[in-house]
Amino acid sequence: MEFVAILHNIRSLHNVGSIFRTADAAGVKKIYLGGITPAPTDVFGRVRPQFAKVALGAEKYVKWEKIRHTAEAVARLKDRGYKILAVEQSRRSLPYYRVRPGSRDKVVLLMGAEVKGLPPALLKKCDKILEIPMRGRKESLNVAVAFGIVAYHLFLCESPARYGQGESQPRNK
Repeated sequence: MEFVAILHNIRSLHNVGSIFRTADAAGVKKIYLGGITPAPTDVFGRVRPQFAKVALGAEKYVKWEKIRHTAEAVARLKDRGYKILAVEQSRRSLPYYRVRPGSRDKVVLLMGAEVKGLPPALLKKCDKILEIPMRGRKESLNVAVAFGIVAYHLFLCESPARYGQGESQPRNK
């Protein structure tokens, strides 16, 4: 599976750094940073300390690109055959675990701002809107945590037999 992510208007350097670290572990090929989402580096090319504290160098291994207009990036990737999967609570959303892309699929995981999420105009451009079922009184998770849950689900869908479909694997000692 070819797997990229788009982060739209995520404010926190800590959240962006955490997403980079998880993206590296889950095999994300590239992250597009849309709107006000901060880049790992400042205008002088130095890694931002708040980002570095959480990402632990992941920006060296995951390609990234700062984009001005998220909707245009979504349209370009869709034209290139990617399925756009947003993580958001919506009337159209379905539980994330019902989506099972195959090894030949091309997938974009679209994440929105910490408080406001994704705007309706972007949600209309998505192939599917995924949500993470909740039991508690809070009806949301931190954006980096939500990214990790769905990114690892997609990672495991690619080759479930290799990872034992949830069976515990012996550790090498």
